[in-house]
Amino acid sequence: MTILRVALDVPLARLFDYLDTGSGVQPGQRVLVPFGRRQMIGIVMGRHASSDMPDAKLKPIDRAFVDENPLPAPTLKLLKFCSDYYHYPFGQTLLGVLPPRLREGEPAALPVNMGFRLTPLAMTEGIESVPKRAALQRTLFEALQQSPILTQAMLTRITPGWRPALKQMIAKGWVEHVAITAPLSSPIAPSPATQMLNSEQQQALQNMLDAGPDFNVWLLYGITGSGKTEVYMHLLEAMLQTPERQALVLVPEINLTPQLESRFRARFPGLSIVMLHSQMNESERLHGWLRAQNGEARIVIGTRLSVFTPLKNPAVIIVDEEHDSSYKQQDGMRYSARDVAIMRSKMANIPVLLGSATPSLESWHNAQEGRYRLLTLSQRAVSSAALPDIHTIDTRIVRPEDGVSDVLLKSMESRLERGEQSLLFINRRGYSPVLLCSACAWVAPCTRCSARLVVHLRQRRLRCHHCGHEQRIPPQCPSCGNPDLHPTGHGTQRLEEVLAQRLPNARILRVDRDSMRRKHAIKEMTAQVHANEVDILVGTQMLAKGHDFPNLTLVGVIDTDSALFSPDFRAAERLFAQLMQVAGRAGRAEKPGVVLIQTNFPDHPLFHALHRHDFAEFANSLLDERRMAHFPPYCHEALLRAEATDYAPVRAFMGKAQGLARDFSQHVTVYDPVRPQMERLKGMEREQVLIQADTRKSLQQFLQAWVPLLRDLPQANKVRWSIDVDPSEY
Repeated sequence: MTILRVALDVPLARLFDYLDTGSGVQPGQRVLVPFGRRQMIGIVMGRHASSDMPDAKLKPIDRAFVDENPLPAPTLKLLKFCSDYYHYPFGQTLLGVLPPRLREGEPAALPVNMGFRLTPLAMTEGIESVPKRAALQRTLFEALQQSPILTQAMLTRITPGWRPALKQMIAKGWVEHVAITAPLSSPIAPSPATQMLNSEQQQALQNMLDAGPDFNVWLLYGITGSGKTEVYMHLLEAMLQTPERQALVLVPEINLTPQLESRFRARFPGLSIVMLHSQMNESERLHGWLRAQNGEARIVIGTRLSVFTPLKNPAVIIVDEEHDSSYKQQDGMRYSARDVAIMRSKMANIPVLLGSATPSLESWHNAQEGRYRLLTLSQRAVSSAALPDIHTIDTRIVRPEDGVSDVLLKSMESRLERGEQSLLFINRRGYSPVLLCSACAWVAPCTRCSARLVVHLRQRRLRCHHCGHEQRIPPQCPSCGNPDLHPTGHGTQRLEEVLAQRLPNARILRVDRDSMRRKHAIKEMTAQVHANEVDILVGTQMLAKGHDFPNLTLVGVIDTDSALFSPDFRAAERLFAQLMQVAGRAGRAEKPGVVLIQTNFPDHPLFHALHRHDFAEFANSLLDERRMAHFPPYCHEALLRAEATDYAPVRAFMGKAQGLARDFSQHVTVYDPVRPQMERLKGMEREQVLIQADTRKSLQQFLQAWVPLLRDLPQANKVRWSIDVDPSEY
């Protein structure tokens, strides 16, 4: 009998041995095994002749899914690297990236793809046997003569009304069904959606093509509206000319995928394109994943988790909006999809392209140091489009009324008169961030988090945007009994109400997580804006990037000052990127754009850099600050986090962890445990320890010695703890 070494989704840093009684299962394939009193899905990692476990304790596998394609070796190698680098159990790493259906004990296979072909009778009789008046049948006959097999999707592209005509041809014995067992590969044909590149775009593309198909990290720094997506598509067109090659395109958020999907499908009508994101149902996600694995999908577009999608023959990886914090996983294995994409490209020896109008300081630093190859697009793709004029409104002088200043309101009124669109941006959903008692200054707190409840007035509810807790708005102050409770501050719902009162003729659409919950809500919103059925958009960061609205000429920004003096050293970088991105929504076509930012600090250096659209100057000044403060990218960091319902076990665990660290921390700095800004989250008391090192190697050597000791601490079983390598939140 053969011993199978199996990875299981359990929080233990080891593999488990089982007996194979002749199934012939191979490494990378799924098995169903007994584990304690339950059955679990595992992945076979190897076949061995012996085990360290006594024979009497070895259990046989219950089932082997030998008909399924095994996970490819490069995918397993990448996941092993991630498990080691992010110090997360390999079994949980491996099973955690699979579609949910593959973690269940049922077979997983693609539905049989049916096609149609001409019968020998039709080939003998020829097209002359089709009556000339049956024009649609003759069209289908000619198409089937040119292509051996046509799928339903192909027939729909030829003529949407093909079904009745084909049914008649089947009845006459001219056409028969056939199961397609191998993926169909269509050549890339010229598309009417193809756009000409300007000189900068062409130079960027040519530089990448001249460097060849081997590993390189390219940073495409292009101002908003410079046509980065068009460069992506020309690059894919060149890289996918070789049959069976595949590409992976990562986007930071789900709301960017519908617009990108429609552009890619229009550009590559002959290629199989699959989408992978969390709004898909389990069957859709499984089928897309399997089509990528077997090579049928030529282009895979997806969000963060898609970076682990197995590809049969990858050619290139593209990371759009590479600076976006959504690429960083904040629970489980805390990986950065951008960094994993770079490592995956290196392992596969293929190029990776990072694109952004506001690159992360880490990527910008790597480009300045020559580790990444910098490509620059400094002009907008539409020759008649200019960058918007950015101005600040000093709210110390021009006091906003109900959150909106007269200057901004008059600017929106002038756009209404001209039939142009406006966007009002505030990164706070709900009606108001605070419910305040005018008598005793009580504010509605969340009982489970160190946060305040947000007022959602239409639903008459108070909600926590961190843990989801909600309750009814109280009729009077719980502290003093005063019935005079005021919603204080502004959110998207309140701004929508204010604008409806001040501009009653305007068609207003609110875009935030509350209003865009339905599956196709983002796609419908985009269609409404493009059809000029909306005059004013009021929204959060969901609107800040990726969208191209030609008739939008004004962007107003409400309440950004809190980020200017945040204790988070990344706050200024994120605010600048956010404001540059949202400003880039204005004036993307022939009509000029204007951006108005309400602030109490109009002389802040950040706004001066924004006014000049000078990302490079601002990024270099931030890098100088980080160099002096010895912050990333000039050091490397990890965070040990721990939480529990009571603070005492957290404190005990952290004390022991810090004591262990002192024994071998010669090349790293281990700081004292501190409470994070959000001390209590989702009912859990929290504490963290920061570790810094001058080199990545020193940090990893320390973690490799320290983390196994943490797992053996008795206090570790009383808290929930994690290691976050290269943290983005503190």
